[in-house]
Amino acid sequence: MSDLNHYEEEEFTTQFDGRTVLRILGQLKPHWLWATGFLIAAIVVALAESYFTFLSKRIIDEGIVARDTEALTGLLWQYAGLIVVQSVFVFGFIYLCGLLGERVRYDLRRAMFNHLQKLSLSYYNRTPVGWIMSRVTSDIERVSELVTWGLLDVVWSVLNIAAAVYFMMLIDVPLALIVCAIIPVIVVIAIQFQKRIITEYREVRKINSKITGAYNENITGVRVVKALDRETRNLGEFRELTGGMYRAAFRAAWLSALFLPTVQVISALAIGAIVLYSGVQFNTAAGITVGGIQAFISYVIMMVWPVQEMARVFAEMQQAIASGERIFSLLDTESEIVDRPGALDPGTLRGDIVFDHVNFYYDDEVDKPVLRDLHLRVRAGETIALVGPTGGGKSTIVNLLCRFFEPREGTITINGLDYTQMTQHAIQSRIGMVLQTPHLFSGTIAENIRYGRLDAVDEEIETAARIAGAHEFIMTLENGYETQVGEGGVLLSTGQKQLISLARAVLAQPDIFIMDEATSSVDTLTEGLIQQGMDALMGGRTSFVIAHRLSTIRNADRILVIEDGRIAEMGSHAELLRQGGHYYRLYTQQFREQKKAEYDPFAEKAKTPAESRPLSGIAAGGHTDQQPALALGD
Repeated sequence: MSDLNHYEEEEFTTQFDGRTVLRILGQLKPHWLWATGFLIAAIVVALAESYFTFLSKRIIDEGIVARDTEALTGLLWQYAGLIVVQSVFVFGFIYLCGLLGERVRYDLRRAMFNHLQKLSLSYYNRTPVGWIMSRVTSDIERVSELVTWGLLDVVWSVLNIAAAVYFMMLIDVPLALIVCAIIPVIVVIAIQFQKRIITEYREVRKINSKITGAYNENITGVRVVKALDRETRNLGEFRELTGGMYRAAFRAAWLSALFLPTVQVISALAIGAIVLYSGVQFNTAAGITVGGIQAFISYVIMMVWPVQEMARVFAEMQQAIASGERIFSLLDTESEIVDRPGALDPGTLRGDIVFDHVNFYYDDEVDKPVLRDLHLRVRAGETIALVGPTGGGKSTIVNLLCRFFEPREGTITINGLDYTQMTQHAIQSRIGMVLQTPHLFSGTIAENIRYGRLDAVDEEIETAARIAGAHEFIMTLENGYETQVGEGGVLLSTGQKQLISLARAVLAQPDIFIMDEATSSVDTLTEGLIQQGMDALMGGRTSFVIAHRLSTIRNADRILVIEDGRIAEMGSHAELLRQGGHYYRLYTQQFREQKKAEYDPFAEKAKTPAESRPLSGIAAGGHTDQQPALALGD
């Protein structure tokens, strides 16, 4: 939670940056025609509002006071016509402003989504998901608001004030100068109030983020909270957070309530000066008229709101600039993995794969290499199993093969060609992966399987599901293949998600297949189904299997024990058992644990022999884990 708060609060220290403002305004460039129409409409409305007041002055002086019915009728018709014109342009600028806002949001979201898909996996390893989500939600919202409604408010406010000053000059220059002297005072007061108000609201937002985090932690961890009797203590901590938010919100409300009366007092002083000056001048031959006095008072009141709006836009602009900087920094981030000039698509990845003295480390930590001088040749169609301790480098090997990362030193060749000479699409579109924690997208089962090949028809989807062993459980669901899986597949069990993920890989018909500990979190029955699907998919394909349950890899062509970024042991299941090394110790330890779980009625996950024996046989390709002597003699 603290990391996310740090990223969220960057906006509070960002200062005015003209280049960022210009780049933000540049988002209107593709829609310059709409933007021009929007500004013209806003200008017409602002000028019309100021002219209405001047026209009211003429109606009073030239029509009512002068008792000139003909002049009064003409001015009223002019007033009515101007209302119609203003209404049309009000509709125009509101419509165009809303349209521009949506266009800018759409352009930025599309650009960021497209760019995020191109960034390397390393970017996601070091960037919090919450920070990225804030860029494509709240930050885009602030930028689009600035270039539309913010720009509108500024244009409207500046023109209103300028037009008001112009018409006041037409009526009485000395009195206009008195009013103009008060405008800077109102501007300074408005800016100071807005700075303090926005500071308090920033504090409110900061505390609100913490409250959201507290809600999330307590709801997701409700079992732990209840088990440890933490309700009272958590309530006390929560009361402190909400108390701080209440105090900040109270201060913001107090300042907001105080602002308008302050401005009104200053405006009243200006109006008092107008009345005093007018009273002195009223009896002179060249004195101000009744309509002129009324117009001046209206213009003073009219200028209060534009000043307030500009102060608000100024305060919000600081946040929009910070949001723009973060958006542009994301868009300017270059992917670490890019296609080389002249990169090609070989049409297939079938062939020998060679890791030629590969070294790899993350974040330039040369003193902590993940892979050290790895040399490995994998024959076409061979099944390679990777085992070893956590952090040894197993997943890094397959991540390098997928070109999510590239070797720091050494090369990886596929069918004799350095894979950096291929396009990323050529490689990644021909690799199928099933992960330990499978990810499903919101939608139906059929849509998730079709994700492996978007042009697949329903018959091909069903065939893939049958091969993967998923068809039987799918047909037990009420809506079959049209069953909704929920966000992330939350409506399905882990095993069911694994089977759908496997069916997706089957449908894609990849040249290289990767299975990353896909059976470590499922029961033995599902493990047997997944193993059958794996056997069907791996036939004739180069495959890499990262395994936690060693029973799933006994039929691999070669098993590699990866320790400290090196190949510590390599051979078949029987060969490694004969060596009596790390693999032998790991296998016998798992064998003992499984025996204990099978026959100990008090074990955490006790299984009956009848439940375990035949499925272990399926997983091992005919052998059973109840026959270690036979396994040693293979």
